[in-house]
Amino acid sequence: MRGKAVFAVLVTLFLMTPVQAGDVSAQQQSQDEDPRQPSANNTTLYIWADGMNQFWSHFNSSDDEGMGDDGAGEIREQKDQGVITIKHRYTMDPTLDKRLSMTTGGEVRGNFNVYYEGDADSTDNAGPCQPSQTPNDCDWLNITIYKGQSKIYQHTESPWPAGNWKNIQFSWFVQEGNETWDGLNDNPLIEVTMKVKGDYQEDIIFASGNPAEFAIELGDGGSLLMPIDPMSWEEEFQEGGELGGSGDSEDTPGFTLVVASAAIAMAAFINTRKEETEE
Repeated sequence: MRGKAVFAVLVTLFLMTPVQAGDVSAQQQSQDEDPRQPSANNTTLYIWADGMNQFWSHFNSSDDEGMGDDGAGEIREQKDQGVITIKHRYTMDPTLDKRLSMTTGGEVRGNFNVYYEGDADSTDNAGPCQPSQTPNDCDWLNITIYKGQSKIYQHTESPWPAGNWKNIQFSWFVQEGNETWDGLNDNPLIEVTMKVKGDYQEDIIFASGNPAEFAIELGDGGSLLMPIDPMSWEEEFQEGGELGGSGDSEDTPGFTLVVASAAIAMAAFINTRKEETEE
């Protein structure tokens, strides 16, 4: 009977050893997943463009087609005289195919490198440009974030000395009730707008004024870091359930079976001990 007791103890210890069906992170993210979609290790949205023809964004930090003018990692627009009206809409492409939940109170951080040259003052150069007074001649740089059709944040940057790049950083905190981004209906979009005016002219002898120019970096120089809750990748949430609704049993596959088996083995061990005592 002593042999039975030893066997029962070994079975109990074996069944109580934690069992996990493969690597959880590997289950949450397939190797075949599109790198342009967000994932547990990839929560930064980058802007891309094909010159001034097309604008888009996605979560991959590289894009062979979106390297801007001459593959320089930036795009530029120039005009000797008149106003350059910038309106770039970097819609996520491919469309967001996941359901996301931002961490409530989490910080969304924007990082953009922008250059301009030309007249950022009012028409008569009497002072700083006031878009509300001279909307046809100038407009300060605006970077606006959309969640589907809904505008959720706008950063406005007042003019800085012309002829210089500026690293523009901004952030805001996710408020309760606005944390869920539901796939197709909430496809992210980054809109960049600005107006600068050029007044360059030349004749046979003299040249005067300055041309207008606008440039913006792509990729790392134009990005939005999103505080996506790690539990967004759980299957139950992706299927429309509550965040974290799967519980611990989802995190440790087979946990219930292990507990039940351990209980059965322990009962067998107790019964064996009882038989030995009675003998």
